[in-house]
Amino acid sequence: MKRKSLYSRAGRRRGSADGIAPQRPQSAHWEDEGPRLGAQLWTWSKKFAARHERVLPAVASALVVLALIGGWQLFHPAPRALSQWDIDNAVKYTLSHTDAPPADTAIAAAMVGPAVVRVEGFLSPERAAQQAKVEAAAAKKAKKEKAGGQHVLPPRTPDDKKEKPDSMGTGVVITEKGDILTNLHVIRSTDRWVVTFWDGSKSDAMLVNIQPENDLAVIRAKKPPDELKPATLASTGGINPGDPVVAVGFPFGLGPSVSAGVVAGLKREFVDTDRKDGEARLTNLIQFDAAVNPGNSGGPLVNREGEVVGIVTAIFNPTGQHVFAGMAFAVPIENAAKAVGNSPL
Repeated sequence: MKRKSLYSRAGRRRGSADGIAPQRPQSAHWEDEGPRLGAQLWTWSKKFAARHERVLPAVASALVVLALIGGWQLFHPAPRALSQWDIDNAVKYTLSHTDAPPADTAIAAAMVGPAVVRVEGFLSPERAAQQAKVEAAAAKKAKKEKAGGQHVLPPRTPDDKKEKPDSMGTGVVITEKGDILTNLHVIRSTDRWVVTFWDGSKSDAMLVNIQPENDLAVIRAKKPPDELKPATLASTGGINPGDPVVAVGFPFGLGPSVSAGVVAGLKREFVDTDRKDGEARLTNLIQFDAAVNPGNSGGPLVNREGEVVGIVTAIFNPTGQHVFAGMAFAVPIENAAKAVGNSPL
């Protein structure tokens, strides 16, 4: 007799003895999901490249260029805009690390320096003997020697290396021929003159012309240097009281020495009490306060541009000691026109 199949009413699934459905292995689960992500991307990129085969090289080149530009800007950033603070600090730094420029007076003195000469006067033996007789006669009459008078040395030959000048002053070269403008009183008491140029060379000089009313004289060097540098002359029409001026010369034989001051006045008059002739009064002078002393006579008075505007001629001596007392005078350079023979301006 055939048995009937029996079925359980429990909700168990087939193949599970305890009613729990069997789970698939993990690997089988991923295999059912298809290819991996990397493989999908690679496939997609090949399809994209195939569809854009002509455009892709241009796009790649553009990307390379953009990358290069970006890299350049990364390592070479554009300069930032400067602020006022940056500018102020840059100026302060520059000023603190830069030497101060020379003064205007120093520049003016340097410009006229090559034209300034020392003028030394000597007495010939005959002139020295005559001078000695005059002084001997004056001594017999019990006249005192005037302060700053010339000291007469015994007769000597010009070749004597130990000879000392009987007078000394300053001059300024005004022409390339070697014409030198100086004061008449610097050379008046002597009859032989030697000038020393800026390079140390010396030359005998001869008298060219005089202008007694302005205490001016022109002498000419017999053997001037090859590279003679005459001074630049300028009219006094442009100077005013208070303008800076520089005096260059050989005070007491020392020099060339430089002193600076300002114009104190114009069109001044001065009476030289040491002179009793009609040439003792000088007019139309420049008054200035730059320090000058005996030996500066005949030297240039220059403006801030280094141009000669006057010839130093006298100092005010209330004490009679022939030293600087704060006031000096110069003959305007315009007055040199007659002494030179034609206008130097």
